[in-house]
Amino acid sequence: MTQKTPRRKSFRGMRRRVLLAGALAVAGMSGTASAVAAPGGKLKIALVLKSQTDPFTVAMASAALDYQQHFASQFGLTVRATATESDTAGQIRMVEELIKAKMNAIVVAPTDSKALTAVVARAIKAGIIVIAIDNPLDDDSQDAAGISVPFVGPNNRKGAQQVGTYLAGKLNAGDQVGIIEGSPADRNAQQRTQGCRDAMKAAGIVIVAVQSGEWEYGKGRDVASKMLSEHPQIRGLLCGNDNMAMGAVDAIRDAGRTGGVYVTGYNDIDAIKPLLADGRVLATINQFAARQAIFGVDVALKAVTEQKKQSELSRAIETPLQLVTAATH
Repeated sequence: MTQKTPRRKSFRGMRRRVLLAGALAVAGMSGTASAVAAPGGKLKIALVLKSQTDPFTVAMASAALDYQQHFASQFGLTVRATATESDTAGQIRMVEELIKAKMNAIVVAPTDSKALTAVVARAIKAGIIVIAIDNPLDDDSQDAAGISVPFVGPNNRKGAQQVGTYLAGKLNAGDQVGIIEGSPADRNAQQRTQGCRDAMKAAGIVIVAVQSGEWEYGKGRDVASKMLSEHPQIRGLLCGNDNMAMGAVDAIRDAGRTGGVYVTGYNDIDAIKPLLADGRVLATINQFAARQAIFGVDVALKAVTEQKKQSELSRAIETPLQLVTAATH
């Protein structure tokens, strides 16, 4: 999307201030709304995220809060986040509270692509603009509810295919790999799994197992351990995010197979960088969490300012992706 010059300048400065903004984000991401004061008819925007302890979530919140500080006279920002990745009921309650608070727009990273559709439809009926980031709402569920919610974010299938193709370059046709995916209910998890399948099929590599690690380190480690035990010839583990990739790395170490099984991740969080540097993780994808949050808020602001109806907004606004390896990180 086209950005005005002052906003591009703001984004460049955002990186330098991310640690300070991160501290503000952590302070504000609790079960109680944390809002920048919005006096005198200033627009009220809400950002509703997933697990408040996840580095990817913190990065999004940090960037959005920093961005708001540069345009404090134009809008106030409320940041909310669930305690865990799977707290869908909690996220639904947050959106319901924001509807009652009469927000002008809500930018949400859904914990569940289908389960959030009903409350989002209620928000839209109440005249609130809704934008999805990180995880798109399910297309069929949107159609059934008679709504259209823009997804501002990357093409997850394309990103997973990119990292999968890089892994395939290290393997031979006929080699075995496993996929550790995120929550199966999440559209982004589905897309990443499909992108991995695309890459493996193109290279003639055999997928012997696909199982959910629910986006979490511990579950990712457990799933990886099971795959390593049940498929001793496995040569690679493609993980739907970096948390699960770090779990897979530890499972490989515990199995005494360090150096014998490649691991890929997704998100390029700070904690994955040492593992990329020493080769324990082969590659990951940077989907620029900060940009997703800023672009999502910006799309919402533009829609509200221009008095657009929800139905007039584009269904998808794609943001960049970048393959990250030891050579590029």
